[in-house]
Amino acid sequence: MTTRTKVLATFALSTLGLVSFRAASDSERYFEIAKNLDIFATLFKEVNTYYVDEITPGKLVKTGIDGMLKSLDPYTNYIPEDDIEDFRTMTTGQYGGIGAVVVKRNGKTVVQSAYEGYPAQKAGLLPGDEILTINNINVDKKTNADISKLLKGQANSVAKLIVTRYGQDKPVEIDITRDKIQVNNVPYYGMLTPEIGYFQLGGFTVDAGREVRNAVVKLKEQGAKKLIFDIRDNPGGLLNEAVNISNLFVDKGLDVVSTKGKVTEWNKTYKALDVPLDTQIPIAIITSNRSASASEIVSGVLQDYDRAVLVGERTFGKGLVQATRPLSYNSQLKVTTAKYY
Repeated sequence: MTTRTKVLATFALSTLGLVSFRAASDSERYFEIAKNLDIFATLFKEVNTYYVDEITPGKLVKTGIDGMLKSLDPYTNYIPEDDIEDFRTMTTGQYGGIGAVVVKRNGKTVVQSAYEGYPAQKAGLLPGDEILTINNINVDKKTNADISKLLKGQANSVAKLIVTRYGQDKPVEIDITRDKIQVNNVPYYGMLTPEIGYFQLGGFTVDAGREVRNAVVKLKEQGAKKLIFDIRDNPGGLLNEAVNISNLFVDKGLDVVSTKGKVTEWNKTYKALDVPLDTQIPIAIITSNRSASASEIVSGVLQDYDRAVLVGERTFGKGLVQATRPLSYNSQLKVTTAKYY
């Protein structure tokens, strides 16, 4: 046997051994998964049959799921069907509701504001009204999150409110037909001085890039020669919207962010694909310790390409990308799939 043949044979055996090792490793892993799922199922059956008190199966299983995911990271979560609407609000900025800000104040549930042109305002709900019940449910001991869920619902469904109003002797009943409510990513923009424009970015839901573009265009039309970009307390959102916003201020073709995870097919480098809006206007970005994820991508990119200076607090430091995966019975898994660089 020649030296070359020996080398090839050794390489072939090594490769075969590696493949066999991987196959064995995969087989062991799948057996471990099947084994533990079987243990969980039999354990649950025994608890359901013999535990001294009555149990709620769905609640018990969810507790188990939440405990399992808690061991991973804070951003990998199980989303049951009942919470899907809230999750959609986070990604689309749209929800079915009445269009009002309701807060707890001194133990009372008070309407802080009713958005102009939205269902609450059209139905006659006024700032200062104290809500007593929503669809016959007393809200006295409900939290802000509980009240938000009660007020939200499918468009065209009705929220029946009983409120007390200043100057009225008797409670007032108000029926509000819910509609689709759109939460703006840019809740405010305006001129601070004749030359300095300011805009706030509250989220990265669908169309965030377009909203920022529109705000900057309007500010420049009003004479803005410098910009203050406020992303304080912005928790992040859609990765592609972070890329779109970065693209407004950096040259076409530049790298914006790269993602890397276990599924190599999903690894990707995102580039600025469009002609920018303005690559010269000076920008100051205000951050806080709750500016996270997509906020950190935008601020980091604009700083790295010398397009902005950062002022304020150190950002949250998330650096992770999540994706949603469909599960049975209209539930979903939000799972960390990659890190960004």
